[in-house]
Amino acid sequence: MNTFLKRVLILLSLIALGLFLYSFFVESIFSPRLSPKDTVEFKLNDLKLEVFYNRPSKKERVIFGALVPFNEVWRTGANEATTFETNKNLEIQGDFLPAGKYTLWTVPKDSTWSVIFNSKQYPWGVDNEMKPLWDPNYDVLNIEVPVEKINTVVEQFTIAFDNSTDNLFLTMAWDDTKISVPLK
Repeated sequence: MNTFLKRVLILLSLIALGLFLYSFFVESIFSPRLSPKDTVEFKLNDLKLEVFYNRPSKKERVIFGALVPFNEVWRTGANEATTFETNKNLEIQGDFLPAGKYTLWTVPKDSTWSVIFNSKQYPWGVDNEMKPLWDPNYDVLNIEVPVEKINTVVEQFTIAFDNSTDNLFLTMAWDDTKISVPLK
């Protein structure tokens, strides 16, 4: 083998080793995410709903009013912005939500939460200063829902669809708090 080819192979090997070490120690691509991704779906007849979000854990922390401050916009999960997608027009508390894909933002308060459907797609949930990337100019729907205190502690933030009473709800629960958004 000529010396040029040997040098190229050594250089490529060093680059590959450098990328591996960077991804292992800096990006941690081999370790599980602290807030794993999840997708929940609901299908009924020709209606299809989907929520993509990241699930942070409580880890013995005080959540609402501390980790997630009251009266401030929250990305509704961790990491990437939470998305809500519907293939049909919906009615939510008497207001109209057109079919489409939205980012889902919330403003937790002591007794109610604001739930915001925003038409802009954001690459991440917060900026470098941990402020939400939410732009209110793209809000399509903003509703208030009551907070339910639950008897059990939900360790990992959970979004689900509840159709158990023939009324469809988008639910969000974490710690001892749950909200339900009525969907028609």
